[in-house]
Formats: sequence, structure tokens, C-alpha cells
Amino acid sequence: MSQMQNVEKQLREMILGLEIGPGERLTERWIESRFGASRTPVRAALLRLETEGLVCRDGRGWTVSPINLAEIEQIAVYREAVEVAAVKLTCALEDRSAVDVIEAMLDSCDAGTPREEWHRVGMDFHIELARLSGNEFLFRAVRDAMTRLSRARWLEVRDEAALGRAWAEHRAILAAVRAGDADEAAHRLSAHIVGGRDRLVTSLHNDRRGLRARGFAVVAV
Repeated sequence: MSQMQNVEKQLREMILGLEIGPGERLTERWIESRFGASRTPVRAALLRLETEGLVCRDGRGWTVSPINLAEIEQIAVYREAVEVAAVKLTCALEDRSAVDVIEAMLDSCDAGTPREEWHRVGMDFHIELARLSGNEFLFRAVRDAMTRLSRARWLEVRDEAALGRAWAEHRAILAAVRAGDADEAAHRLSAHIVGGRDRLVTSLHNDRRGLRARGFAVVAV
């Protein structure tokens, strides 16, 4: 792994895991010192993270992008289009047994599972379901969308009721896919994405003051 890739990977993990909060300023000098990297690979890593929407320029420096409620709503519209298209392709396959692997991922989470794992599996559910379609472009689109939502969803996994509801909806989607019922799978997936968006945006909006007290920037534009 090159120096640039190492810096990019570690910074991404710190940002997505909220170790570096939304709205927090970053300096190239701090990054160089933290990761023992030189200026050129640090700048290259920041440019790559900028394309993912995780950091943005702030004058001559950089800032971790704030959580944007408007962007979350827009991503949901995008996700609904691409994920429904992918699930319909999967339902048309003769062999849909691969859904068992995704269901096993859901089964791996229980009361003793760390929140980090619930978060990862929740994201992987959507990514791996899109992968089953066999369409590389739809798969990449879903993966990139889930990456952009990762920080906001980290805040959501604090709610056990929300997690239970999401897992039940995941299982209902898989059951429709296993049966090859494209209309039912599309309906349940669409309702899951829209409902999740509404709950997440409402939760973040209501908790903006508390999040700001923790140093997290949440905007609505």
C-alpha cells in the first residue's frame, strides 16, 4: 500500500467513524505528523476524499464535510432508483440462493454485537444485495451512496428500536427476493429507503443542538 493510500484509508476510517467530527478543521501539517507522511501524498489523499464528499476546502485548509440533511434526502431519491433497479434484476435470476449469505450476515448480529458491527452489516446489506444483480454500475452506485451516508447512519445505530425495525424490513426484502417476487421486493425496498430517510432526517434535525454541542456540524442546505 502506498503512502497516499495509507493516509486516505486511515483518514476515511476516522471520518466515517466520527473520530474526526463533521465540521472539524484539518491541516496538512497535522495529517503529515499523525501519519508520518510527506506533503504530496497527503494532498493526493485529501483530493480523493474530497471526491467522496468527506472533506471540503476551507480557504487554504480543509474541513471535514458537515452532515447535510438536504443531501441525505437527495441520496435517498438516488438510492431508491438504483437499488430498486438492482433488486428487480436479482429477482429475475434463476439462481437466487446467494440471498442466504446476506441473511447469514443479518443473523450474525445479536444483543452482544458491538454497534460498529451493526453499522457495517446494515450498510453491507444494501451493497451486497445490489452486487447480486450482476450489474457493476448499479453495485458501484449503491456502494458510493452508502459511503456518503455512513456518518449519518452511525448516529442512527444508537436507537435499538430503529435497528430492530431495519432488520425486520431487511428480512422481508430478502424473502421477496428469494421468492422471485420483483414487485413485492421493489415495494418493500422502496418503503424501507424512504422510511429510513424520513426517520434519519427527523432524528438528526431534532438532535442538531445536541450534535453541535459535541462539535458536529449539521446543515440543512
